[in-house]
Amino acid sequence: MKQRKEIKATIYCRVSGTKQVRDGDGLASQETRCREYAKYKGYEIAAVFKDDMTGKVAERPAMQEMLTMLRRSRSQEWVVIIDDISRLARGLEAHLALRASLADAGAKLESPSIEFGEDSDSILVENLLASVAQHHRQKNGEQTKNRMRARMMNGYWVFQAPIGYRYKKVSGHGKLLVPDEPHAAIITEALEGYASGRFQSQVEVKRFLENQPAFPKTKAGEVLQQKVTNILTQPLYAGYYTHENWGLRLIRGKHEPLIDFETWQTIQTRRKGVAKAPARKSLNEDFPLRGFVSCGHCGEPYTACWSKGSNAHYPYYLCDTKGCKAYRKSIRREQIEGDFEALLKDLRPAPALFAMLFEAMRILWDRRVQDSQAQVTIMRRDLNRIEHKSNQFLDRIVETDSSSLATAYENKVRELETQKALLTEKIEKCGRPVMSFEETYRTAFSFLENPQKLWFSEKLEDRRAVLKLVFADRLSYLKGEGYRTAETTMPFKALEDFRLGKSDLVRATGLEPVQPRAEGF
Repeated sequence: MKQRKEIKATIYCRVSGTKQVRDGDGLASQETRCREYAKYKGYEIAAVFKDDMTGKVAERPAMQEMLTMLRRSRSQEWVVIIDDISRLARGLEAHLALRASLADAGAKLESPSIEFGEDSDSILVENLLASVAQHHRQKNGEQTKNRMRARMMNGYWVFQAPIGYRYKKVSGHGKLLVPDEPHAAIITEALEGYASGRFQSQVEVKRFLENQPAFPKTKAGEVLQQKVTNILTQPLYAGYYTHENWGLRLIRGKHEPLIDFETWQTIQTRRKGVAKAPARKSLNEDFPLRGFVSCGHCGEPYTACWSKGSNAHYPYYLCDTKGCKAYRKSIRREQIEGDFEALLKDLRPAPALFAMLFEAMRILWDRRVQDSQAQVTIMRRDLNRIEHKSNQFLDRIVETDSSSLATAYENKVRELETQKALLTEKIEKCGRPVMSFEETYRTAFSFLENPQKLWFSEKLEDRRAVLKLVFADRLSYLKGEGYRTAETTMPFKALEDFRLGKSDLVRATGLEPVQPRAEGF
């Protein structure tokens, strides 16, 4: 009598993702139930295969590994045990493909939950159950999407937290985005620096981020350009978010913004403007004026270098423009930078003048706060007008049969929604300064009072910031004569006008004696 061949079994388990593996016990529970079934049937378990991915697709690592093993052992009689039909697949197409692959490998499919047969009735039941599993997957997906969309409409971001934020459980909110330090402070400085012009291009923002030890980088120590673009275009940092696929546009979030919406708008406007040449990589701590000071003869920027002497190397600035009267005539670094420091020193206002300017600005601040209610009324009127316009365009979208017109109307609605968000933020802030006058202007007045302080910083970016904040254009320098008349930026022009009595701020105080100013200003 022919001896019956021993049947070997392999168990296949699956959950939908790594989170279920980490937080749940689904795989272990499936394996336990399958082992109990194998023991009851008298099968020897040869292997267990586990996947942690969606049942929508048939191509899964553990499943492919199991099929490979089965094909290599065709001489052996195999049974594949699954806990439930939904563990094999949650899509009819994937189910049929895997059933065909198992049959091709010579394996039989069994489960403690369903009896698989080859007759038409059994196949009909099996396909119906596979369709039900697919329906459950699709329904779960729809419900999850609807819950996520509803939560976003209520002001909560539901996707991965961008760099600078992390999720934290907050009473009354559930999981809420909160600033993640020190990344949040770095992101804020980068965004505000680009908006103000401190960083002239995205490349300069990239270099700033790469110079921050705490900021995450690639193994090569680089911040990818795409990450910089994502940071500059992410409205979450301004307290808003958009999800076009779900019809959500500029929803006001409940999380704390890192910058205000007006700053974010400035960033978007700058990104669409004329591209700026990035700061040269050759700029370094040795020659902070390189590229900013130009030759007084030809107007071209000076270059700089170290010149080798008999005993040491010596730093020089020089004009490298052929045909120029000063071509290759070097200027000692201590001379050109010493003259620059003297120029900065001359820009320092007299203490009495600075105290008067400080008091005049305080009076102007108080007047603006008092006038804020009238501004709120005007902005509310503008907001109502924008909402009315937006509703008109929405009506036109519904009525039109032209796809091009509908697209044009949708673009107008987006523009109006942006204006609406900007006005809403201004109305909320108007008349309620986030910080006091002293807190708001402390850094600015400290810089105006003595720009040399920042120039003597150890950071090259601070020294370059002085050049951009004080001077409106390149400085012109002649060897043996020094700097020509410099064109300063608006704050320093305002100081000079104030000194000469040309400023409107003079009338705010009438140039009367003022009380000693607050300490630190």
